[in-house]
Amino acid sequence: MKSDHTLDARGLLCPEPVMMLHAAVRKVAPGEILQVIATDPSTQRDVPKFCQFLGYELVDHREENDEFTYWIRKAG
Repeated sequence: MKSDHTLDARGLLCPEPVMMLHAAVRKVAPGEILQVIATDPSTQRDVPKFCQFLGYELVDHREENDEFTYWIRKAG
């Protein structure tokens, strides 16, 4: 899936991936997609809750080879 921005949070543990996501999403324009790549399994819970709480769209997510990838569309 195509993204406009990428956040590489591999190797970081909770709460760092979500803290970095919060900072990164500020730089994303409404309607753009931010791809987040993480290795912390807690992101499976935290990223969807983050999106729901702030009104962002979790467009897609995948798990492959112990990596979790999320595509988030910033609300317009």
